[in-house]
Amino acid sequence: MIPFNKPPFTGNEEKYILESMKSSKISGDGEFTKKCHKWFEEKLDCNKALLTTSCTHALEMAAILLDIQEGDEVIMPSYTFVSTANAFVLRGAKIVFVDIRPDTMNIDETKIEQAITDKTKAIVPVHYAGVACEMEAIMELANRYKLFVVEDAAQGMMSSYKGKALGTIGHLGAFSFHETKNYTSAGEGGLLIINDEKFIQRAEIIREKGTNRSLFFRGMVDKYSWVDLGSSYLMNDVSAAYLWGNLEKADEINQDRLNSWQKYYDGLKSLQSKGFLELPIIPNGCIQNAHMFYIKVKDLDERTALLEHLKENGINAVFHYVPLHSAPAGVKFGRFDGKDVYTTKESERLIRLPIYYGLSSEEITLIAKNIFEFFRV
Repeated sequence: MIPFNKPPFTGNEEKYILESMKSSKISGDGEFTKKCHKWFEEKLDCNKALLTTSCTHALEMAAILLDIQEGDEVIMPSYTFVSTANAFVLRGAKIVFVDIRPDTMNIDETKIEQAITDKTKAIVPVHYAGVACEMEAIMELANRYKLFVVEDAAQGMMSSYKGKALGTIGHLGAFSFHETKNYTSAGEGGLLIINDEKFIQRAEIIREKGTNRSLFFRGMVDKYSWVDLGSSYLMNDVSAAYLWGNLEKADEINQDRLNSWQKYYDGLKSLQSKGFLELPIIPNGCIQNAHMFYIKVKDLDERTALLEHLKENGINAVFHYVPLHSAPAGVKFGRFDGKDVYTTKESERLIRLPIYYGLSSEEITLIAKNIFEFFRV
């Protein structure tokens, strides 16, 4: 069986985990956490990076930082993972879903303005497959209506939009290091990027269970105490040690995935030219990270049949999100603004093919061969 995903392992992760375990600091903000923070702040050119236990928790921190209250509205695509919405629902917000663009599967920036009301507090663009949303248009709207922007860049590490790293364009950005992502911290993990300096001190407090512990350790207060809302959002240092092993080889991992992505594209483009399927589109100004390679087939029935065909031949391909607005909790906690022209239709056509660090050319060729066989080409 060719798996859908394998977590990246470059060789030094085990060594660094043992170093962390033998140190006197294996909880949050140890030496490997500090190394990772420095790497992110330099690589992404951001004001502050804070490792968290998950991208879900990074998004929850963002919702607290923005002081999301009951009755506030938050605009986002319905085609996303449940955590994107849950983080704001937990603070009492109503989620306003808008349609996606069929070319990138990202939020349709032209549909956002009509969804804005006097209750709107934030826009949450989701950079699907590590391909950037149209952030210039989104930030212009946010500035005009005095709204916050939280980039859900869970899939976007090493991607950029017009020269700026994803996650560093809005007020806040959230990343995932889940085992399915390009880089992982021993299976789970996340990162909050803070681009607006006014949020930095409070973010440290929220992450430290609502205490000013970070200020205490920097000698800025003589004792630390409970001063705000918060929870235990710190990644442990053993997980950060694994992540550091990935980050040391970040460029190598990125290039390996890009090579696989291109081999898929070149191998399948003749099926696109014959009208059997559609391949991903990378807009001008976007540099992607090959987080995902997907194809879109005719409809749900054809997708089901192709997935079964691949499975029978030892290939674990998968579909992706069921749109949130059609889920029971989506109906309860949100509403869809405008018409669902593309969200449901496009989501039912999409198949994610295996892609991971170390996927061989022979495996990609075999996967492509099975897709050709399915279409009898």
